[in-house]
Parts: sequence; C-alpha cells; structure tokens
Amino acid sequence: MLFLLPFFLSAASGNARKEHGRKQTSREGEGSEERRVLHADADIEREINAYLAFQPEVFKGKSVLLPCDDPKWSNFTRYFAQNFSALGLRRLVSTGYAVERKKRLGLLPGFDPDGPLGEEDLHGRIFTLSHDTNGNGRIDLDDLETGLLSGDGDFRSDEVRRLRDEADIIVTNPPFSLFREFIPWIMEAGKKFLVIGNMNAVSYTEVFPLVQSARIWLGATGQGKDMVFGVPEGTEVAAADREKAAKMGYIGNYTRLGNSCWYTNLDHGQRHQPLQLMTWADNVKYSRHKDIRDRGYIRYENFDAIEVPYVDAIPVDWEGVMGVPRSFLERYNPEQFEIVGIAEGESGKNSV
Repeated sequence: MLFLLPFFLSAASGNARKEHGRKQTSREGEGSEERRVLHADADIEREINAYLAFQPEVFKGKSVLLPCDDPKWSNFTRYFAQNFSALGLRRLVSTGYAVERKKRLGLLPGFDPDGPLGEEDLHGRIFTLSHDTNGNGRIDLDDLETGLLSGDGDFRSDEVRRLRDEADIIVTNPPFSLFREFIPWIMEAGKKFLVIGNMNAVSYTEVFPLVQSARIWLGATGQGKDMVFGVPEGTEVAAADREKAAKMGYIGNYTRLGNSCWYTNLDHGQRHQPLQLMTWADNVKYSRHKDIRDRGYIRYENFDAIEVPYVDAIPVDWEGVMGVPRSFLERYNPEQFEIVGIAEGESGKNSV
C-alpha cells in the first residue's frame, strides 16, 4: 500500500505554516538552544525505556555524546550519568556552548556585558564520564570530570566533530533553527542518534528523504504533544506556557513547547505495530468521522490518489495511493506501508 503525504491546511496549521516559513536569525536559533537547555527528565526516561524494552542492550558498551547541551544544567547529562552503569555505557561526553557567545547574543539573563570575562565565558564546556573517580564503588553523576573546550563548543567545529566521530550514539536537543544542519551533521558520520525536533521538520528537504527511505523515523513517545523544558532563572516565559507546564506537574522555571517530537534511527517496538483498520465500506458505514460517513473518500483532481484526512480512517482494502495527514508518521509501520512522496505547499516548498 502506497502513501503520499500532502499538507492538510486548517486554520491552526495555517498559522503554524506562516511561523515555519519565517526566516530565523542565528540569534533566534541560539536563543532556542538556551530555552531548551533543561528537558524534563521524565520525558527522557520514558523515551529511553522504549528502546530498552525493544533492545535491552542498545546502550551496552557504547560511547554517548550529548552535544548542543549544557553539562551544568542538562537533564540529558544527569540522566545518562545517573544511569551509566544500568545502561552499560562505556563513555559519556557532554558539551556546551560558550557562555560569552550567548552573552554577546543577548541570550542569557542577568549578565553584565561589560563585566570581566573568564575562561568559562570564552570556551565551551565539556563533561566526561567513564570510570569511578571518587572510589565509592559506583559510576554516576559525582564522577563527571569537567573541563573547557579549545573553542566555543559549536557542534560544527572541528573539535566537536572529532568527539562526534568517536561516539557511537548522539543524544541531544539541538537548536530548532539549526535542525537542517544538525541532521546531516549526524548522518554524514553514520551515527545512531536520538534528538528532539519540531514536527514540522519532517518536511525539510534535508529530513524527508531520510524518513521516506526509513533511514530515520519518529521516536516512541510524545509525538506532536507538549514537551516541558526547564529554563534558567530570569528567563521570560509566556504566562500561558508556564501555566501549561504547571498543569503537567512542573512548577517554577519551566515552559512547554507544543508540536515537538523525537527523531531517531534507534529501533523501537511501536514502529512495528500494524495499524488496525477497517475496510472502505466499513469506514463509510461506521467511521466516527461524520464527513467520511457522509461523503466517503475524495479523489484528487490532479493525482491518482484518494484523500484520507484521518489516520484511523485509512481503508485497509485500498491498494492505491492515499494522501494522509502528517500525524500518520506517529503510527508509521514500514512493514505495512510505503511512503511514496510528499506534496508541495502553497509556497512551492515541500510540506507535510
């Protein structure tokens, strides 16, 4: 069964589309990085557990790199350090962007731009973990060894590239505005990875061919849903975002970001679960969607395919091409379906 992924425009998605199409400056991109420096550890644990359930030794003997991170604040660093032995890791490396670079971009609150500069302001940070340094018989957060990078810690630098090449698995929350560069940066090195991105990124020309060819896919949890991120003291957070984070159990310096998802090439069980679907006739008769019951399936005028606006309304007995919503990727099983293309949006750029 073949699939075409068009973009189904609605009022809400139209607003998102305009925002997605707006050019971001490097300042905005780095600001996004700072905003996401602390990801809620419960989300990390849920996601990692999905890979362990499918392949219990997926991290055993592996070196994990956490770039685009902040070793001092990051829950990624904390999670992997605290679970170093349980995961069977061989080495953990976490790097962060130089504080002074962020200061010059006006990204960190509470800094005096005219104040004295220290080495930590000018150089990126690096934390490494590989053995029991304090002799207490276990390897955990207290055994992290800290230092400074030669450069500012930009993931595109030769210094961080070398760390990438030495790693087996890359895990991080990269700046969303640099996602187009970050995914190829991983793929050119042939690394396994798990990263957070925006759901809209699936339509990027740098990303969609990888999804279509099943070289990367969505993670196991939290797809297109609100994710919670901790922010440094003094960071401005919209009241609505702070309130939503609080409703999710995170009180204080937290915000939430909608439409986030995990991208990975680590296998998990969910992507091998087939969708349970009804036939064309049963959908027209029993579907919970009134428009499907009323009019059935519409054929495209300029393409030999039918439009299926809901994932649960895919007719199991249709053997032709179908246009499905982007949310289909959350349930995509490559053993059940084939992705054959992506529709062009109003701007002429590929969109899902």
